[in-house]
Amino acid sequence: MVHPKMQYTYIGIDSHKDTHTAYFMDFLFEKLGEISFDNRPSKFEAFLSDALKLRQDGTRLLFGLEDISAYGRTLAIFLKDNGLAVKHTNALLVARERKNQSATEKTDSFDAQCAARVLLSKFSELPDAEIHDRYWVLRTLVVRRTSLVNNKTALKHQLHNLLTQHYPNYRNYFTCIDGNGSLTFFMKYPSPSTLEGVTVEGLAELLRKPSRGAFGEAKAREILESLEDTTVHLQEMRDETVRSIIRNIQFNMDEIEQLEKSLAKLLTEFGCTLTSMTGVEVPTAAQMLSCIGDIRRFSTPAKLAKYAGIAPITYASGKKDTKFSNQRGNRELNSLFYGLAVRLVSNTGSPTGGTRKIINPFFYNYYHRKQAEGKTKRQGLKCVQRRLVNIIWHMLANNVEYENPPMDDLPKITIVD
Repeated sequence: MVHPKMQYTYIGIDSHKDTHTAYFMDFLFEKLGEISFDNRPSKFEAFLSDALKLRQDGTRLLFGLEDISAYGRTLAIFLKDNGLAVKHTNALLVARERKNQSATEKTDSFDAQCAARVLLSKFSELPDAEIHDRYWVLRTLVVRRTSLVNNKTALKHQLHNLLTQHYPNYRNYFTCIDGNGSLTFFMKYPSPSTLEGVTVEGLAELLRKPSRGAFGEAKAREILESLEDTTVHLQEMRDETVRSIIRNIQFNMDEIEQLEKSLAKLLTEFGCTLTSMTGVEVPTAAQMLSCIGDIRRFSTPAKLAKYAGIAPITYASGKKDTKFSNQRGNRELNSLFYGLAVRLVSNTGSPTGGTRKIINPFFYNYYHRKQAEGKTKRQGLKCVQRRLVNIIWHMLANNVEYENPPMDDLPKITIVD
């Protein structure tokens, strides 16, 4: 009886932007050959022809690619379109194999060899390379939006550093530095010296439209009465720097808005129901779906929890059986579940007094019940995360919406000073 591993010639591929390196190996880990070729679709036919020449007689080609979403994506699509078997050799497994070889050098050839060794040794465990254009496009949009959000945050820090020199007390009248009213004001008047001759009525007229009537004469008077002379040498250049940063912030805000519209449209292509849950907006749903991918990859919620690093890790030896928090898994997805858990167990309202309304009474009660059982706040949130994994897996696997608890019967929390 022939062992399944004897039926293949194993090819590990180290992919890069310009070139790929393929390492050929038989089932005994013996090298059969090596090919380097350009990362261009026009060169793939020639590579496949050369690969067939290195194939061991009576075997089929089995390819292992570490990267199937960026530089290796086009090659993976080409190989699958030609009816060839392609496996995804996880980058972490390849790195471990490289470390186990105790090599002192790192080359494309050696990386391809490590990918081939992983392909052979983990033959039955590695997943087939699945190329989903919809998920790839979704991930592209999510990454772009994240980049813009991070860039906007950096720009806000830069603007804050400048404005604290020009308007030391600006936060007294503009709590949100990137609000439409505040950006309009600082764009027109980047420093107190530019406000010379401005009247309360004129400033109120400027602020009224972008703030949608929230700012008027009272706000204008407050600003003008709190001005201090902060003029320095070359103040005009500093003012222009403020305007430049504001233009960049406004550009980022416009781009983020357009991307969120595209994400909302793309989510309808998936029939995604995640936004039916209170606390899950379009950006969160898109990012979560881009991390999870096709839910069919996870046959049970437990597997999704393990992938997200939410399920505990067991260390057992003899009579000892200890569980630890999983610090591995997909940390981005883990962070999304954590943020969602925090939102669902919180309550809205004034932090200084009055009443607060619970956002989700089910998760609120579940979280506090876990604390009553002796769990810490962190452990309670972990329990909420695990429960959310079950719910979200069910929503995605069965394409059903979440039924939010009725808001009319939400309990009230009285805040006592």
